[in-house]
Parts: sequence; structure tokens; C-alpha cells
Amino acid sequence: MDFESIAKSLEHKNILITGTSGFLAKIFMEKVLRSQPNVKKLFILLRAENDTLAAQRLQNEVFGKKVFRVLKEEHGTGFGSFMSDKVTAVAGDISFENLGIKDSTLKEEMWGEINFIVNVAGNTTFDERYDVALSTNALGVKHICEFAKKCTKLELLFHVSTAYVTREREGIIFEKPFQKDETFGENHKLDVAVEQKLVQERLKGLQEEKATDEATKLAMQDLGLQRARLFGWANTYVFTKSIGEKLLGHLRGDLPVVILRPTIITSTYKEPFPGWIEGFRTIDSLIVSYGKGKLNHFLADPEAPLDVVPGDMVVNAMLATIAAHSCQRSQFIYHASTSTRNPLKNNAVVEFSYQYFSKNPCLGRDGMPVRVTKGSLLPTKASFNNLMTLQYKLPIQVLRVMNALSFQSLDNLYCNLNRKYNLITRFVELYEHFAFFKARFDDSNLEKLRVNTTDDNIASMKFYLDPKCINWEDYFINVHIPGLVQHSIK
Repeated sequence: MDFESIAKSLEHKNILITGTSGFLAKIFMEKVLRSQPNVKKLFILLRAENDTLAAQRLQNEVFGKKVFRVLKEEHGTGFGSFMSDKVTAVAGDISFENLGIKDSTLKEEMWGEINFIVNVAGNTTFDERYDVALSTNALGVKHICEFAKKCTKLELLFHVSTAYVTREREGIIFEKPFQKDETFGENHKLDVAVEQKLVQERLKGLQEEKATDEATKLAMQDLGLQRARLFGWANTYVFTKSIGEKLLGHLRGDLPVVILRPTIITSTYKEPFPGWIEGFRTIDSLIVSYGKGKLNHFLADPEAPLDVVPGDMVVNAMLATIAAHSCQRSQFIYHASTSTRNPLKNNAVVEFSYQYFSKNPCLGRDGMPVRVTKGSLLPTKASFNNLMTLQYKLPIQVLRVMNALSFQSLDNLYCNLNRKYNLITRFVELYEHFAFFKARFDDSNLEKLRVNTTDDNIASMKFYLDPKCINWEDYFINVHIPGLVQHSIK
């Protein structure tokens, strides 16, 4: 596949993009507009009461981000007119039928003109409220599929999932769809209608109990984790994303569908410039907490692979697969990963973090540099529990007693130690699954596209797909962690 065919696949096309308030969709949108300025129209779905407010969100939360810096420089004073000509903000929400679009004229226009639907919307919080995650990650996919069937010129429905929809944790995980009658956990058969009813009944019960908003939130978070673990998933996020995939496979009919499953997405490797990131991805909370002196030990297998992939490589995979499968009435699965072609280990990230923060320390609340010591990964639960007992639980118990005896000067020390203990235990609860994840993701389907693009020098430069080009030490120390510091740490 050459550069011209990838770029050509977007020319004069109308594309609906969801999730553009998120990190990955912004990179995708920017790359489309920069690599194919002759794209006809991007319809951008944003949560808002009306299209005017959606347009304001588009300006403030999308165009106003630094990721559009290069595009702004290329167009200069014409940037505004170019964007207004190419981009239309649409008020809506994938949680509702017809994507919540109230403007009937616009809706009819979209059904008659859209060529590609690119669904990047998703709630990525590991312990999100079950009702919220189910509505977005599962039922949202159902609504996207139903909307796609009404688009008379549709060439492809593209859905971004996650590689961790699998329940496997070892060996090679292949690019295969869920089976329609697949059972989960102890022969449990997942029924979305049952899950919806369970959510409604729990919410009704909480309302009758006159539960506070906070109590309702915690109860729905607990319900999500309980249901996920009952069926064999690590958290609410990957569980509800897997439901979304199952729904798409079941409902798509003869729609042409591509599902891309990225692993852990990190900052941009090269485009539109190195190191752009927004918010914290999966591993970033740990890196930042270490740099701020809040976390020095973590429960993880030092030798286990940590599968991370830069955001711009994921976007290139999206564009290459869109070009490859337009109008093909089948479902295709792709992994965007690095663990097979260019594996990275957990202990390497610990070392890279130390190298960076020892030379470029964060500033503490007192304005003084935070001095870090080498972090360590504890490979067993027993070693982790022993350390937590010695460094946190016992000192906290002593301080609690001393505070009760009116040693007020120790109150701050107690609060700080207790805060660190709660932070570490919460991290372990949410990330332990990934810390001991030993499987690697097969990416044979994407490799076939890589082989084709490597024959074209321009395609290799503009739509780079090969993770072998990444030097992990250079990327983390000179690109990713500096990007975190610049764009995400406040």
C-alpha cells in the first residue's frame, strides 16, 4: 500500500468522527486534515445541547489544543476558513438512538453523505460507574451500528476498541473476533439486556434508599467491577468494551467493519510533533506519581512485557486499514501493538523514569525539587504486602495512637503517610492485571500492511507503522516523559 492510495482513500470523502474530545480522536482528525486537505467534510459529534454549543466546544476543546499547532502554521491566517469549510460540529451523544442528533435536516444530510464512520468514543476509566460505562462503551456501539445502517453511501464502519478485551493473560493473543455464543466465567452467558436491567434495578434501589450522589457513584463503581470480575475481566473498562465488540459483531449484518484494538496508547512518537499527550494514559499515573515522590515501589513482574504504542502510530494504523478495507463487506480485526515486534519490559520503564526525574526533578508544593531514588518492582504479593506493612501500615497505626494522645504536630505526617498508602493500594487494585500481563499480541494483519508500505518511501515516512523503529530508552527519556511534564502535569 503506497502513500497515494492511503491519502486517496480520504479524498472528497465525508467522515463522521466520534470521541473528538479525547486524545486519540484529536490526533486522527489532525492527521486527516493535514495529509488529505481535499477531504470533503468531517462531521464531529460532541456532547452539547445544540449545534451552536457544539461548535463552541469544537473551538475550545479541539481546535484550541496544541496538537493543531502544525496545521495552524501550515495554513497561517487561512486556518479558520479552512476548518470552517472542512469541519461541522454536530450536537449529539452515542449513548442515545440516532446518536442523540436532534437536527433532523442535518441528520438526513449525514445519512445521505457519510462515507466513513470512525468511532473513537469510549470511557476509559477502569473503575467507571457501571451505568455510565455500559451506556458509552457497549450501548453506544449499538447506536453507532444502527446509525451506520441508515447511511446510504457508507463504505466502512471503523471502531476503536482495546487489545485488552481479551481475558487471556499468557501466550500469543490472535486477532480474532468474539464468537456469538461465547460463554464467560463459570459458563455464564453474557446478556446485555440482563446487564441493563441489573443497572436499572440497582439505581432504583439506591433512589428508594435516598442514597447520596457519592454513595450512588461508589455503588455503581462497585457493581461494574463485580460484574467484570464475575465474567472474567479485570475492570469495568475492558469488560464494557468487550460487550461493545460483541454487539457490533452480532448486529452489523453486511456492514463493512474494521475493529482496531490498540494496546496502551502513549504520546506521539513523531507527528504532528513528538511527545504530545493529553491527560494520563494507563502507565502515566504511575510515572508521574513516582516523579512527584509519591510512589517508589509497585507490585509488578519486572520481566513482563509492557505493551505500549505511540498515539500517532495508532492513527497511522487506522488510516491504513481504512484504505485497505473500504467497501469490503466483512469484519476485520487488527491489533496495534509493540510486544511482538519490539518488546518493552516493566523494569525498563522504571529505569527510564529514574534517569529522567533524577536529572529533571519535579517541584514539590514547597517549590523545592523532589529528589527521587531508584524505584523498584516487587514481583510477588507477599513481598509487596511485607513492604506495605513495614513502611505504611505499622507507622500509620503508631501515628494514629499518638494523634489520639494529642501529639498534634504529627497530624500532617499521619495524613501524608495515609494518603500515600491509599494511593498505592488503589493503583495496585486497578493496575495489577496489567503489571503481571505476560501475553503478547499477534499483529500479523497489520504486518501485511507494513510490508506493503515499506516499499514506498513516502508512505513509510508519512504513515509509519513499524514499531521496530522505536528506541524505547530515547522515546521515554526524550519524548514521552518530557511530553507528560509539558502537557499533562499541572
